[in-house]
Amino acid sequence: MTDRLPAGLEVSALLRQVSAAGGFAMVIAKGEPEAGTILVVLVENGAQARAYERMPAPDGTRQWQCTRHDSPEKPGDFTEWLDRRHHQDRDLWIVELDIVRGERFIGLSPPVD
Repeated sequence: MTDRLPAGLEVSALLRQVSAAGGFAMVIAKGEPEAGTILVVLVENGAQARAYERMPAPDGTRQWQCTRHDSPEKPGDFTEWLDRRHHQDRDLWIVELDIVRGERFIGLSPPVD
């Protein structure tokens, strides 16, 4: 038995938490309900997109890390990258959370501007 929550359950909880806090959340790509991985896209009013994925840490745990930022100089690159990630891993859930300081919903402190 594993300590890990099923991906579908974790995604459902994220959607409900963001909605309850007055934000908007949606599933961009639906992955494997039990063992899929989750990529969270955080935006604020549809802008400043950044992608977070769980990456292996030195202590053996998996921790959320920002793996990609949207670049105003290269519009469309971020969306193309998301499409490639989904095509590479059909078990991947891609979830967008549109709320201020979205990092708090994945247990991180928001970046300091």
